[in-house]
Amino acid sequence: MPKITTILFDCDNTLVLSEELAFEACAELANEILESRNIPDRYTGPQLLNEFVGQNFRGMMVSLKAKYKYEMEQDELEKYVSKEEDQVIKKLKEALKPCIGVEPVLEKLHKEGKYYLSVVSSSALRRVQASIEKVDQDKYFKKEDVFSAATSLPKPTSKPDPAIYLYAIEKLGKKAEECVAVEDSKSGATAAYRANIKTIGYTGSYEPEKEAEMTEVLEKAGCAVIMKHWSEFESALAKIEAL
Repeated sequence: MPKITTILFDCDNTLVLSEELAFEACAELANEILESRNIPDRYTGPQLLNEFVGQNFRGMMVSLKAKYKYEMEQDELEKYVSKEEDQVIKKLKEALKPCIGVEPVLEKLHKEGKYYLSVVSSSALRRVQASIEKVDQDKYFKKEDVFSAATSLPKPTSKPDPAIYLYAIEKLGKKAEECVAVEDSKSGATAAYRANIKTIGYTGSYEPEKEAEMTEVLEKAGCAVIMKHWSEFESALAKIEAL
């Protein structure tokens, strides 16, 4: 196997504990859309998170539209996408925290300089930047090495589409076989796998009772190694390098 030179980190619930906060805002807007179409169903943040974890808001809205069979013009979708971005960033700036144990890992990787570090997310770029800035992780990543499926691509998309990974490695001048991704969701792990990138699955952001289920989900999605805590990262990476 070629030497690993680059680590590609998902952002939401991998670097920062953002999904719960973000999905609160998403649920408010999803319910507003459903109400405007006289659809009686309503979502809570946790319900939306359970159903659409790993997808960005645009992807969620497309899925909701298909599920409830209503129409939404592109300009209305863009209005809600912009509104969601503003509301989520507001919540993140108020209460966002890093994932437990990630800080010393990033600090060590950055200090040693052995690997190139990048963020590859489904979320809007403005949200990703706001997230890593809030928890002081922006010092570990060059701005041009933070990629968003919602913003960076010519045509916005969301994981599990591998497009953002393919775009990121092209822009970084890397090959898939020299990269390792870190992902916490089925959609994210699937995107990395479809891009032929070896992936570490991370279950530490889930409640303890859900960790076993997510371990199985991530393994089935193609993750080569699973870690429960960031303290296991070094050994997880070593296992991939030994493949």
